[in-house]
Amino acid sequence: MATVARGRPPMTERRKRIIRLQIARAALELFTDKGVAGTTGDDIARAIGVSTRTLWRYFPTKEGCVRPLLTSGLEMMADRLRDWPAGLGLVDHLDRTGAFDEGGEAVEEPVAALIRMTRHEPGLMAVWLDVHRAAEDVFAGILAERRGTDPGDLAVRVQAAALNAALRTAAERQALRAGNAAGEGGPGGMGALLRVALAALADGFGPIRP
Repeated sequence: MATVARGRPPMTERRKRIIRLQIARAALELFTDKGVAGTTGDDIARAIGVSTRTLWRYFPTKEGCVRPLLTSGLEMMADRLRDWPAGLGLVDHLDRTGAFDEGGEAVEEPVAALIRMTRHEPGLMAVWLDVHRAAEDVFAGILAERRGTDPGDLAVRVQAAALNAALRTAAERQALRAGNAAGEGGPGGMGALLRVALAALADGFGPIRP
């Protein structure tokens, strides 16, 4: 006679994503109000009504709780790379898909505030850089499939790293401008900044002009 499994039904991936995002938003609000050092895992767990033990099942550190807020733009770029048609340059493809439109890849507040916080919070900076490291691996896999080569191919890794750096630098620049940081010149929208960053890559390392 077959036995029936008892206990809670398995949580769906969608539900897990919702909880992770709730944790991330609560953590960011607390970091903003109390500072990272002044916020504990207990505080974050209490803010969304879960146990601290449950919180640590989702994220290994309190800084890591904000990770879901930092990945959406990178996931969007990965989707654009997957849809990149053969015979079309990347900049032209991104232009056609609206990546350079005003607000097309915008980093919204309060995520921009979180990115600004990484400049003086080493734990948050570590999460920000790790998010991009993981995205670089994803980019390399997509580019390798497009080229019909291995993701470890040097040319693929360089392209993935360059695209990753362009996205990170543009996001940081937009976040700084949104915070009215002094001395940050150039276009302010994420789309415009991304276009400038990719144009710099396309220009390559040509001769230095006097």
